[in-house]
Amino acid sequence: MGNREEKRNLETIPVGSLGMIALEGCKILGEKVDKYLVKWRAERESEHKDSLAFAGYQRDSYMLGAKVPRFGSGEAKGMILESVRGTDLYLLVDVCNYSLTYSLSGHENHMSPDDHYQDLKRIIAAVGGKARRITVIMPFLYEGRQHRRTARESLDCALALQELVQMGVDNIITFDAHDPRVQNAIPLHGFETVQPVYQFIKGLLKNEKNLTIDSDHMMVISPDEGGMGRAIYIANVLGLDMGMFYKRRDYTTIVNGRNPIVAHEFLGSNVEGKDMIIVDDMISSGESMLEVAAELKKRKANKIFIFSTFGLFTNGLDKFDKAYESGMFDRVLTTNLIYQTPELLNREWYINCDMSKYIAYIIDTLNHDSSINDLLNPNERIQNIVARYKRGEL
Repeated sequence: MGNREEKRNLETIPVGSLGMIALEGCKILGEKVDKYLVKWRAERESEHKDSLAFAGYQRDSYMLGAKVPRFGSGEAKGMILESVRGTDLYLLVDVCNYSLTYSLSGHENHMSPDDHYQDLKRIIAAVGGKARRITVIMPFLYEGRQHRRTARESLDCALALQELVQMGVDNIITFDAHDPRVQNAIPLHGFETVQPVYQFIKGLLKNEKNLTIDSDHMMVISPDEGGMGRAIYIANVLGLDMGMFYKRRDYTTIVNGRNPIVAHEFLGSNVEGKDMIIVDDMISSGESMLEVAAELKKRKANKIFIFSTFGLFTNGLDKFDKAYESGMFDRVLTTNLIYQTPELLNREWYINCDMSKYIAYIIDTLNHDSSINDLLNPNERIQNIVARYKRGEL
């Protein structure tokens, strides 16, 4: 993949001088992305490289200084510490990083998704329309779960998308959107939802020996009807069967504003003795994920691997520790697209899928105004890595 990218990106002129701003909650991921870009561009050889169009093409860092200082009242302002005029600007934001705090009238306040989203807008406002183009890379789509109206309620995700494009954002790149149809809110602007399927499969194959990847030994499971598309895609590229659960609810009672789940019902062929890949967009508390794993174990499933783009773990890791100790699942794979606690990274059941190289490829390609179509469709890369695994090369 590397060489193809290298060549293609030297045949075209960059849209503008590349600039990246990683908001405070996304600093670590941003620095990793930056390192890849610096390395690739330093290695690139081109006869055009000294021409004006490539001015500032090779630099020690593409990160631009920006900060969001707070007043004692908890209010804030966005500041950009160097010129952004004419840059092709990429803003990285992690709305889930609750580890950051600020002082609110002397109280320590943890940043919520609302705070991060507001800070993103502050930085866009500080740019003041001077950038040539603004792309927001927001891996966990802010309010992405509030994507449709079922009662008298707000449509927060659509509002946020419209607000961003009204402020001058040209493209929004997110990962594994809860429902990609939210892009209907901004039909004339760029919206990409990127799937980390390749990174999951690679993470699993690098950490698990002796898996037999065929429909007799392995199955893909969707924990609910909403996530079917993800499971179908993985099942198709790996040549596996799939199954799904649906939540049977009691519509006669209401608990905490919703109908309680009575049971998880399974639809699919026999799982006995097979390894399971359960795939979903996020682990929030993780309760339904563990219930699904338990149901599969009751049906005598063999190993259980959980793929989830965003590991929120909102109720901590205790439940997962207990489930792991009782043999309920074998591995959980989530990405570094959102904040991960040091405790999570140290768990023996956890596999971290690093997305920084993939994001760097996307930024590099977009900066040259090249198509990212083959980056968004990882089928070829998946087939290659599975073939290498079967040959024992990984």
